[in-house]
Formats: sequence, C-alpha cells, structure tokens
Amino acid sequence: DISGEKLRSLADKHGFLIFEDRKFADIGNTVVAQACGGVHTITAWADIINAHAVPGPGIVDGLSQAASKSGREIGLVLLAEMSSKGNIPAALKPEYANLTVAMADAARDTVFGFIAMGAVDGDGNAGAGSVVLTPGVQLAEGGDALGQQYNTPERTIAGGTDVIIVGRGVYKAKDPLSAARAYRTAGWEAYEARVA
Repeated sequence: DISGEKLRSLADKHGFLIFEDRKFADIGNTVVAQACGGVHTITAWADIINAHAVPGPGIVDGLSQAASKSGREIGLVLLAEMSSKGNIPAALKPEYANLTVAMADAARDTVFGFIAMGAVDGDGNAGAGSVVLTPGVQLAEGGDALGQQYNTPERTIAGGTDVIIVGRGVYKAKDPLSAARAYRTAGWEAYEARVA
C-alpha cells in the first residue's frame, strides 16, 4: 500500500504530477474537510484534483481554500461532461457545459481545465487557456456492462481533447508498461495529426 506521502516523494524525485481523480461533489465547507482531512489528506500530496460543477461556485472556493491551507498550489479541473452512458451533463448539453465553463472562467486562479469528451463548446474552445482531459479512452471503441463508453485516442484528440485519461487499458493490461507506452504513442500521433 502506497501512502500519499510516498507518492509525493516519488513524484518529486521523478518529476511527475499526481492527479487525484476524486470527483468532489459537495458544498464548500464539506470539501475543505474532505480534501484537507480524513485518512487521505489529499491536499498534502495531490497536484491536480477534479470536481463536479453541480454544487456551484462554492465547491471551487472550498477546494481553493483547502489548497491554501496545505500551502501547496493545486490545480482543479471541473467535470463538464462524463464518459458514462446516460449521464446527466450530456442530457443537459450544452447548458450544463456552458455553466461549467462560466464557473471556471470566474476562478482562473484555481481552475485550469475540464473533464469532457472533447471541445466543450462545440467550436473547439473550452474557455481561454483551458486544458481538456478526456476519460474513457481505450485503443478500441466499446463499453462495459456498467455504462462506461470508450473512445480511441485518435477520436478524442481529433475532437478537441488535450489529455487522454486511460485507466483499465493500462492497469488491467498483462504488461502495464507496454500498454502505457502504446497509449502514449497513440495519443501523440493523434495530436500530431490534429495540428498538422
């Protein structure tokens, strides 16, 4: 079992960022307690955290306050869209995504991007200077029995994604290192094709 402190030490030694995919979704006061306290003390080791926009701007304020209490700079990404079948943000598109972008624009000192399935506004823009991270990426399209929908690196990058998030495609692979390298290559080649 690796603690947050050990992860932080490894990240500092090897120069990588830790993204805690917690998906906070509560009022500001509660997320301060969740991020700074409990058994995980997330703000002591995470570089990037994410949150749902449903609670409103208080969640951004709370997570910003939690980061300040830790004495560390922590970037926040807001969930504008999700990769699961039948998700509510998709049903409320484009209004939900637009409200999420507006919330982020009001907190650019904390929010640097979005979890989304591609460009947030349909015009290739996700708010000025924002980064779009897309989950549910596999080397082949498909899904699972619980509603997860997979898209390929090529499709997500072509749709306006800046960063692909790969979970099971790496950690359930027989050779996770080789799988991670294959996703890195596929993502980079898709990016080069998009900007060519």
